Amino acid sequence: MPAIQDLFAHNRAWAAEMERTRPGFFSALQKQQKPKFMWIGCSDSRVPANQITGLEPGEVFVHRNVANVVVHSDLNALSAIQFAVEMLKVEHIMVVGHYGCGGVLAALDGVRVGLADNWIRHIQDVRDRHRGLLENMAPEKRADALVDLNVIEQVVNVCVSTVMVDAWAKGQKVTIHGWAFGVHDGLLQDLHMTVSSTDSIEPAYRAAVQGVIAVRS
Repeated sequence: MPAIQDLFAHNRAWAAEMERTRPGFFSALQKQQKPKFMWIGCSDSRVPANQITGLEPGEVFVHRNVANVVVHSDLNALSAIQFAVEMLKVEHIMVVGHYGCGGVLAALDGVRVGLADNWIRHIQDVRDRHRGLLENMAPEKRADALVDLNVIEQVVNVCVSTVMVDAWAKGQKVTIHGWAFGVHDGLLQDLHMTVSSTDSIEPAYRAAVQGVIAVRS
């Protein structure tokens, strides 16, 4: 386990290597931030957006919280989405869950973890909404299924936010995607919850939930 001072040493080594191999990288980086992508993911330390997608610094705008939840009363998330859409003009927003997510597992099993229980309640709402679907699955498949379902529901929450309703009403081209990351294999899975207009939310939602049933049953 590295000591805190090691982080500074690693940072200096990284900065020097970047400037050696790509002269002018940092001077160019400070002049602009024009990412086409926004990543809404879990705070889990095993899920770094840039490394997973192979994107450079400046190419993806990131918001993370426990279990990649988007809540309509969370001004932090909504402000990040608004900045990405209205100021940065991102073209794609990816809501990305990951298998083995501690928040999802706690919601599935009803485990008390403390203050975070109030946040995890949002995932329990997803669990309860799809209780019949989950109960018809083999127990060992329910956790991954709830990860998928949570992503799908959070995509809907992004889509019905005032930010996206207003953006689409103005004709801005922004597509919302629902993905899941496998910590066990490093691969992203497309959950086929892809929405580019208000009218496409419901059909995409139904198809994505049916996809979870097909894969996990």
